[in-house]
Amino acid sequence: MKHFTLTTALALLLANPVFANDKPGEGTTVRVIMPAQIEEHFHHYVLLRALQDLGYTTADPAEAEYQTIHLAIGSGDADFTANHWQTLHNAFFEESGGAAVMSKVGVILPGALQGYMVDKASYDAGITDLGMLKDPEVAKKFDADGDGKADLVGCMPGWGCERVIEHQLTEFGLRDTVTHNQGSYQAIIGDAIARHENGEPIIYYNWVPYWVSGVLVPGKDVEWLSVPYTSLPDGNDANTTFEGKNLGFAVDNVSVLARNDFLEANPAAKALFEAATIPVNDVSVAALEISKGADSSEEIWALADKWIADHRATYDSWLAAARAVK
Repeated sequence: MKHFTLTTALALLLANPVFANDKPGEGTTVRVIMPAQIEEHFHHYVLLRALQDLGYTTADPAEAEYQTIHLAIGSGDADFTANHWQTLHNAFFEESGGAAVMSKVGVILPGALQGYMVDKASYDAGITDLGMLKDPEVAKKFDADGDGKADLVGCMPGWGCERVIEHQLTEFGLRDTVTHNQGSYQAIIGDAIARHENGEPIIYYNWVPYWVSGVLVPGKDVEWLSVPYTSLPDGNDANTTFEGKNLGFAVDNVSVLARNDFLEANPAAKALFEAATIPVNDVSVAALEISKGADSSEEIWALADKWIADHRATYDSWLAAARAVK
């Protein structure tokens, strides 16, 4: 019979995380709050799985619109969200208590984009800038309801993007020629997709990562519009240029937003949030699957687990960073 030496025991301990101290979150329950838009849930589930692998218990996710998400974290009703757009949502951040109570941690989704898009036929015909819709004849091309004004598929109140659009409609002199249609984005973008399939011109607000760009593909079906110049609410001077084109919205990064007291009590979770990064295209692919019907909690967990399996080395590096914190 072999006899285990101290060296052998230590080697086994280090090689097998089951025996190592790999559950720094054991005994702690984490409360996540996610956007009400189910297509935004995927990357939260990836982080929740990582937290579970670190020993944390994860409470059933809460859902709300973005402004309410920030208020919930600021007031202590939730511990974190993984959908804080650093520039777009900064006003919500400040209005909900700011740095005194919460922190923007890491970059879970780098290079997130927003802006205005038109069908490619209209773009190729010369409609390349939002400011061109000041001309009533140009705007009329995007009239969907017969009132002579362009119908812009816009931003749902409470998301943050509606503040930018409303500001720019005034700033660029578009109030008389453009209607900002707001409401359930899924419903109004669905109508625009149907009109595009019928060969009709469309104009809409869009963001990446999201499933819409998997249906209306930039460069193939639609194109980003430029804007006359950068003008954001509150005089924000963020970079709005992407690939040489001024999109009118900040080229942004999406971070985890977490309560300071939670981060201080849970350094392993903080290290995880700092390390975790998911390509925006991967999130868009998952969002498209969800929009096509993979929208139950079980199916979204399955999408998250598949991503983890396909990116095991990356995922394991997040866990290692979290476990390394003393």
